[in-house]
Amino acid sequence: MCKVQALFREDFVKLITTLLAAAALFATTSVAAQTPAPAPVSPTEGTTFVHVGRLLADPETGFVQRDKTLVIEGNRIIEVRDGFVGEGRIVDLRSSFVLPGLIDSHVHLTGEQNPNSRLEGVTQSDVDQAFVGARFARRTLMAGFTTVADLGATNETIFALRDAVRRGDVPGPRIIASGESVSVHGGHGDINGYREDIMHMFTGESICSGADDCMRAVRLQVRSGADIIKITATGGVLSNTAAGLGQQFSDEELAAIIGAAHRMGRQVTAHAHGVDGINAFLRAGGDSIEHGTYLDDDSIRLFRREGTYLVPTLLAGDFVGRIASGPNNFFTPAQTAKALEAGPKMLDMVRRAHAGGVRIAFGTDSGVSAHGDNAQEFALLVRAGMTPLETIQAATVNAAAHLRISQDAGRIAAGMPADLIAVGGDPLTDVTELERVRFVMRGGVVYREE
Repeated sequence: MCKVQALFREDFVKLITTLLAAAALFATTSVAAQTPAPAPVSPTEGTTFVHVGRLLADPETGFVQRDKTLVIEGNRIIEVRDGFVGEGRIVDLRSSFVLPGLIDSHVHLTGEQNPNSRLEGVTQSDVDQAFVGARFARRTLMAGFTTVADLGATNETIFALRDAVRRGDVPGPRIIASGESVSVHGGHGDINGYREDIMHMFTGESICSGADDCMRAVRLQVRSGADIIKITATGGVLSNTAAGLGQQFSDEELAAIIGAAHRMGRQVTAHAHGVDGINAFLRAGGDSIEHGTYLDDDSIRLFRREGTYLVPTLLAGDFVGRIASGPNNFFTPAQTAKALEAGPKMLDMVRRAHAGGVRIAFGTDSGVSAHGDNAQEFALLVRAGMTPLETIQAATVNAAAHLRISQDAGRIAAGMPADLIAVGGDPLTDVTELERVRFVMRGGVVYREE
């Protein structure tokens, strides 16, 4: 990259950041009218005492404690005390069920599927998408998700949004971002279905062919700021191509990608539907699979042998199946055929994976489905044979382990960031309670309080 290009990119990111801060300022008034929440409280205003009636502090144990006080200073929990104690700023959750902030391991914050999605892909600028992302980030946080992994957006947009949230310029969940997906030319993740000159214009540096070129793509993503490397190991449902859902990368390319990422301290997660692509990625030493629609017994054996996580995204499968079979289908014929084929198979896939002992982390692929509806995934996981507690574990301790952030998310304990949510009923009895979050705190800041 030449010096002029580097300076332009730096100025561009500064512009997006400034605009994101302005968007957050103007959004405060409109959102306040919709949600009975106070203005966010600075985590530097002293000690906060949170009185909790029922507390699932460590979902791994499943043990519910009663009548506790969480003592919070700054952005961290410093103590968990018995009974209701403390003076000064009190948050009263004595009638609520409190649990750690939820983690969605697969979102796309800068967009949402709609009849105009393909047009928006070539008409929206990165600045447009940054504004969209700021709105959806806030909506996701208000739904109780205090950490997300964004697995596919333009680099400039999602890295600027991630950093703006980190600084406190924009309200949203903590974002772990892959930026652009590493994909093969002509595959899922590349632009397709447009005129040749348009496709040439929009093909990014993360699109590769051959082992050396794919190593280069990984290194460029790390240089740009990727926290995690996302690849498209198989075809995808929403690609406007009839190339199917099978393996895209060669075994040599997979080995090159995973090796390059691991040498640079990044884990690799793979979008994968077809069994050939799933198993090739697992054999190559990849870290996690997104979707996993057509996994087989050999896949389950490989998952268990390698300790790899599966992120099922049942909500996305449910959504595309309903759209493709409904009266208002806005998918192209190629998309429709794949949605009707893959969507209904995902529940059974999770049943088999769960019964086979595969480690499952919570993820929705929101952006396919609507942002803010993320918690609907819990009921789908229960339909697939998991208990309510197991689904909560998937969205807390499992997702934290999968994303390698267990020191900062997934539990409520002294020394951990003050990320917690509250619901009115018992989600261990009725997991749909998590669709009705009434309190959200992230990093000691209260964003929602009803």
